[in-house]
Amino acid sequence: MTRMLAAIGRLLRGMLALAVLLALLGGIPWLLASFIGWPLPDHLPRLAEVGSALASPLDDQKILNLLALAAWALWLLFLRDVLVEAVLVAHDAADARRGRPRPPRSSPRGPVRLTAAVLVGAIAAVLLLDSLRGAASATTSRAVANASAHASAVAVAVVHPEAVETVAAHGPRPAVAASTVVTVAAHAEHGDTTIPSWARDAPGGVHRVVKDDNLWNIAKQELGDPYRWREIYVLNRGKPQHNGYALTDPDEIHIGWVLALPAHGQARPHTPEADSQKPAPTSAKTAAPGGAAAPASQTPTSTDPAVCADSSPTEAAPHTTPTTPASAEDAHRHGVSLPSQGWASLGLATSIAAAAALLRLQHRRHARLRFPIPTATSPQPAPVSPSLSTVDTAGSRQLEVDAEESMSPGLLPAPPATPAPIGINQHGNEISLFALPGPGLALTGPGALAAARAVLAATLSTGVVQYLAARPIVVTTRDMLRRLLPAGAEPVGLDPTNATFDGERLIVLPDAGSAITQAEEEMIHRRRLLDTMDADSVTELNARDAPEYQPPYVLLVAPDTRHAPRLGAIAAHRQTLDIHPVLLGTAEDTPTVTVEPDGTVTTEPGTDGTPGGLVRMGSLSAQDLADVLVLVARVAPRPEPGTDVDDPPPAEDDVAETIPVEIPHPSGETPPLAHLAVLGPVTVTTDEGPIGAGMRSGSYGTLAMLAAYPKGCTLDQLVTGLYPDTDPSAAAKRVRSDITTTRRVLRQATNHPDAKFVLYDPGTGLYQLDPDTIDVDLWRMLAAIGHANAAADDDTACLAALQTAVACYGGDFATGQDRAWATDYATTIRHQILSAFARIAEIVETDHPDQALDALEQAVEHDPINEELYQRVMRIQGRLGRLDAVRRTLHILENRLADLAEAEVSEATRRVAARQLHPTPIATRGGGGR
Repeated sequence: MTRMLAAIGRLLRGMLALAVLLALLGGIPWLLASFIGWPLPDHLPRLAEVGSALASPLDDQKILNLLALAAWALWLLFLRDVLVEAVLVAHDAADARRGRPRPPRSSPRGPVRLTAAVLVGAIAAVLLLDSLRGAASATTSRAVANASAHASAVAVAVVHPEAVETVAAHGPRPAVAASTVVTVAAHAEHGDTTIPSWARDAPGGVHRVVKDDNLWNIAKQELGDPYRWREIYVLNRGKPQHNGYALTDPDEIHIGWVLALPAHGQARPHTPEADSQKPAPTSAKTAAPGGAAAPASQTPTSTDPAVCADSSPTEAAPHTTPTTPASAEDAHRHGVSLPSQGWASLGLATSIAAAAALLRLQHRRHARLRFPIPTATSPQPAPVSPSLSTVDTAGSRQLEVDAEESMSPGLLPAPPATPAPIGINQHGNEISLFALPGPGLALTGPGALAAARAVLAATLSTGVVQYLAARPIVVTTRDMLRRLLPAGAEPVGLDPTNATFDGERLIVLPDAGSAITQAEEEMIHRRRLLDTMDADSVTELNARDAPEYQPPYVLLVAPDTRHAPRLGAIAAHRQTLDIHPVLLGTAEDTPTVTVEPDGTVTTEPGTDGTPGGLVRMGSLSAQDLADVLVLVARVAPRPEPGTDVDDPPPAEDDVAETIPVEIPHPSGETPPLAHLAVLGPVTVTTDEGPIGAGMRSGSYGTLAMLAAYPKGCTLDQLVTGLYPDTDPSAAAKRVRSDITTTRRVLRQATNHPDAKFVLYDPGTGLYQLDPDTIDVDLWRMLAAIGHANAAADDDTACLAALQTAVACYGGDFATGQDRAWATDYATTIRHQILSAFARIAEIVETDHPDQALDALEQAVEHDPINEELYQRVMRIQGRLGRLDAVRRTLHILENRLADLAEAEVSEATRRVAARQLHPTPIATRGGGGR
């Protein structure tokens, strides 16, 4: 009935819109022509007539004619907008019939265009509705789909355990009688609460359906975006549940069901086009006709493990299996587990990953360029310890590139959204230490020490990609630091020798009294500064861009009754002065939380909730904290001697790496069927054009990694590189599915159903790209570099090979792959191409110095922070006598390095510039000189 009324209303709106449109298109010109006249003259006016008309005074008739001309122009504009909107609607309908919804269009601008869009849209809603509905079985109305997602959960009877598999294989059972529902509700509450095996590796954890749940609300509560309910539906469709039913309709979910959740990344913006899409059906290999999971007997078998893969697993995100009760179960999904059994929220992981990203950039600064060029494809060593590799991988996916304009755009990661993230609340939102209410924070319980380590790590890793003055300061005691660090570690600050520009951010004092005294002095200083600047708080003062920035100040000590009044005085001014006491132990008048070993937070008896709604805090081991402190200390900018371009390479360089890597070549004369580009965004093309539809996102990562291993790699290597933070068995299935999908799509695109594209050797267990069917740009680049190395004594042949190599380089390796492995591989390959540009410059510099400068400038575009490139540029500019160009090059490098956490140019680079600006005269022999 409701749909019928909606259809009638839509029809009436369409008829009204059609009447208005016809009136505007036909009525306006009829009225203008009837009462004022046709706007076009009956003959071409002569010059004398035009002059007479312009010289004669205006009368009422002329004014009316001018207004009529404006009305005709407005009508023509409206006619054009109607035609444009009609064409766009027709295109939308045509694309919908092909299952390719058009990208979202911007809203019409201007009242005329808006009127045309509204009228044409209302008419199209009536004329094209049936066409759009029947275009594809996977397409439906946005309103109907979203309404289905609002359907509340229902309770149904539980079938006998032995009947579960049979029911699941044949779809949902009919609804049961109302008398059965009462008994089932009790069973759902007290029955089996284990998580199904297929849901244990869910990208975003699981959600257990309770009364009044629906997919819309679950997506809003768990993912932060109700329009992501379709992702939940696709992820769980056809999966057998404990009561024998399976999810086949988004408007029917049952109480007690366990729903797997997609990754908890940033919610995707929803558009009308996206909202109108219904989830695509699963592959016939994974779903039976009734919508339930396919029986195991239907799974194909093959000696190639990739053929046996499930073809529809989704992309995973860092997660841990929920094992904690109640609200902590939700908190468990918003972080990453460490090898030490610790836990870090995604906010803390992002802060650590930002520091690691900055350290990677600093390593790029000092990379030496040499020839022969090493052609190894192994990744650069990660800048973090193995204990933090999982955190680095998870945090790297959360990092965003700094979008602000700078001298080196796209290099420096943007600062994480939450400073000093110490934990999460019940909704998974990050909680900042600086945003906690009350006078401070006291930690107790068996996990207090681990939580204190996470607080210290989160505070010191905050602001590493910002300017130095904004980085928080921590004051603590030697005894406290001994308790937090591994046994035998020296309890000193980050910079005990004052060797960095960072100053002392971790101040370590002998005892609590000294630390409190230091905080009191800082409190007095800040209070005087506020009085002088007439500001109410430090936050207000910093917002004014005051000459002296006051960073957050954290006091980490153990409570002591002797100093309780002094601590209370400091805590009373916490919000005003941005000074934050963190106490390891209970203290009067300080909010206290009890922390379990896994980071779960509870309150002291008699209190009203936890500060800021904390439900879980970070939990780090002593070694984890030590590794974070080492990382933060290495990131801090410092005066560096650097390396002169004229200095020989270090003796410890591995000369064996210069041996050309063996690149596979086609065995026949037939050209490859497909072309894989991994230098830049990963793309696959055929003679018909690029391949887009059908390819899994994970397939591109798998292809990129196989390209980095020309001789092949094992399944374990693929799993470790592509999905390091996923359960190995689940990750292995995903890799196999990625390979299976790649073969299927390429066979269809090339019309070669027997081609393998990805080879598998059962004897060695190696997967390898088939060089007879796939051409790889990286392999062509490495082969050309190998030829250049072999022709080192023949400048002409070497130059030709190097020019071929640089022509193959289309950008950083696997651009867009949000995994740390791709970043470290890209560093190796980028260094190879920079060395190629440098060698080209060396060869052509003598006869064509400007061509040498052009080659080096192209290299600078690929890596704008490598100091040796600038040294080479300045050296050529100095030899040409272009002293202003030398100064300009040095100034550009200074600005670009300043963006990297205020780093400075090395002493070696300044010496190179000085030699060009002030060359040493060569003394001549004989004559009267000495």
